Amino acid sequence: MATAVIETGETVRGRDITIRRARTHNLADIDLTVPRNRLVVIVGISGSGKSSLVFDTIAAEAGYQLNETYPPFTRNRLPKWTRPDVDHIDGLTPVIVVDQRRLGGNARSTVGTITDTWTYLRLLYSRAGTPVLGESNRFSFNDPTGMCPTCSGLGEIVVSAVERFLDLDRSLAEGAILVPGFGHGGYWYSQYADIGSFDADTPLREWKPAEREALLHGGEAAAALGHKPPDGYEGVVERFERIYLHTSDNLSERKQDVIRRFTRAETCPDCGGERLNAAARAVTVRGRTIGELSRLEITELLEFVRTIDDERAAPVVSALVDRLGAMVTIGLGYLALARTTTTLSGGESQRIKMVRHLGSSLTEMTYVVDEPTVGLHPADVESMIELLERLRDSGNTVLVVEHDPAVMARADQVIEIGPGAGSSGGRLVFQGTFDRLRTADTPTGRSLRRDTGRGRPAREATGRLKIADARRNNLRDLTVRIPTGVLTVFTGVAGSGKSSLAAELVDRHDATVIDQRSVSTNRRSTPITYTGIAPALRRMFAEHNGVPASLFSANSAGACPTCKGAGVIYIDLAFMDGHEVVCDTCHGRRFTAEVLGHTVNGLSIADVDDLTVGRALEELPHPEIARRLDALAGVGLDYLRLGQSLDTLSGGECQRVKIARELGRAKTPTLYVLDEPTTGLHAEDVGTLLRVFDDLVDRGHTVVVIEHHLDVVRHADHIVDLGPGPGRHGGTVLYEGPVDEYTGRPTPTCRALDAARSA
Repeated sequence: MATAVIETGETVRGRDITIRRARTHNLADIDLTVPRNRLVVIVGISGSGKSSLVFDTIAAEAGYQLNETYPPFTRNRLPKWTRPDVDHIDGLTPVIVVDQRRLGGNARSTVGTITDTWTYLRLLYSRAGTPVLGESNRFSFNDPTGMCPTCSGLGEIVVSAVERFLDLDRSLAEGAILVPGFGHGGYWYSQYADIGSFDADTPLREWKPAEREALLHGGEAAAALGHKPPDGYEGVVERFERIYLHTSDNLSERKQDVIRRFTRAETCPDCGGERLNAAARAVTVRGRTIGELSRLEITELLEFVRTIDDERAAPVVSALVDRLGAMVTIGLGYLALARTTTTLSGGESQRIKMVRHLGSSLTEMTYVVDEPTVGLHPADVESMIELLERLRDSGNTVLVVEHDPAVMARADQVIEIGPGAGSSGGRLVFQGTFDRLRTADTPTGRSLRRDTGRGRPAREATGRLKIADARRNNLRDLTVRIPTGVLTVFTGVAGSGKSSLAAELVDRHDATVIDQRSVSTNRRSTPITYTGIAPALRRMFAEHNGVPASLFSANSAGACPTCKGAGVIYIDLAFMDGHEVVCDTCHGRRFTAEVLGHTVNGLSIADVDDLTVGRALEELPHPEIARRLDALAGVGLDYLRLGQSLDTLSGGECQRVKIARELGRAKTPTLYVLDEPTTGLHAEDVGTLLRVFDDLVDRGHTVVVIEHHLDVVRHADHIVDLGPGPGRHGGTVLYEGPVDEYTGRPTPTCRALDAARSA
């Protein structure tokens, strides 16, 4: 391996963070000194060990030591940190992790509440509103004094989706009532089929409308039937709502699933979705209600707040302007305060977290930021870099895991971990300035010098998929034609309408979607289980050894009885942190001794877990298994262990496992729609992904990606650029056509493309 390039002798502003012999995950006894009070960018290919160093070593040790300062009772209620495998760490400060996990929350959590701007807005209306209502809680939809009594402050009510209750082509005896428990053999079936009021053997489509009304709603319609139902008769809708919607007990997962299937949310008829009661909705500031302001784009709201000159609210106005201005600066000006946090993307969630920290008075903190440019158009990256520099200049250490060269170029120092992924990574291969990195013989250095143009003629379309008069969200009656048999990119600034256009494409044409929703990551989820290899693997072992396939499942008959197939035993220490130990019976192998005695090519089922994807392709002679393993290897994951828990994978690795699962299913020509597939990928890995796309297109598939990464945009055959701005400023097509012909135009994407071509 080449010797790491390390620059020394730099002047640091504070005490360094020193790490000696770090071995967390794939880290190979790394020794590292990280300067404090600097902006440091950590780079490397996906799976090289960046996250293991920054999140699972530095952040984990700082979090663990901070938690140790609290008593056990308090510690048990704090976020849990697993102490890293490292000989020595020194110079740590408290760590704030700003990751890409969606904010989530619930229906009460909005952009306004999560950023505290709603708190300031409530205070503004309590001080300067007309008529005077009093304290700010009167404008809170999470407080009984302010919330709408009809929807309890949610802005929506749940109503029965009656059109989903019946299959009109069936009779009662054939299960025409689709709600569980109401069909033939269900608990309430006899309440409808056996009372003599309805013909149980005639399809409901042939019933009189009054009969269907009586079945669903009872009441006067039921009383008017020739054969009156018995006393206490309930229509299907009435009984469903009493059982599922009007119960106060904790709902089981089964009941929750039924509610999701047979109800829908509608805007509250009383508050119109504003969540507040009538008194709060009547108060105005400069003629606008608080509900009206919550629906404005943040850019518009900022303009309005700046016009308020009421001395009673001057401090509140100043705080609001600062917070709203930061959100506009970070590229979130197209959002509205009323938007629920559950609808935000990972990139939007991360930028909101950044805004929350900008107003902090804390100093000498260590901020660990995971790919802050995810979801950002190149035109918006500069604003994010400025925010990172503001955090540093406030006296903090900022550690950023990033692949964007623009961020690397502004770093005080760049650290590269590698050179490869998995067991081939985990080493320090470069530490120094960006200028030195550009000349270094490392994966990142080489990628910075590489020409990333397409290098081939654009492919010819085999047909067109039309999207006409699209009006979803901010789309302005768009009509576009997506070419088939080629690679198409939807691009544009954040909030310009790319995802909305992709959703229209999916709704109107059959498509396989690979979006940004996270891979299921529990302790038993592995590449084997997630990609569907496990059933074929069990069948292979069963056929080879003449025993049932269930023996080779760690969740079934073959599981170690002591640890139930987990490989570890969890010890509950009551008010102290729990602890995991390797199972003494199976020694972490998860299966019984009998199962481990059954082999294929000398390998037990537990041995297979330890194989890498590349090695498994050589050792497991099974066509179905090989096809799925090829899909993993094809996206550059040949180094993964088959039994490796998915919660140990990096974000880029998880994304590619998801892509591999979908691509492994590709047989007939398919429309693939991918949402920012380069998330978490190094330039080397992006090249691998582009080869996968080319292979799909060459096999007759159509690939459409939502993407900002210029390497992907330049590689595409066709581009649809939306804009010109976000939200109400976007939603129009700026250009639609061949990528090669998109030059010399005053649009954000075209300027970025022209700059990349001339670089």
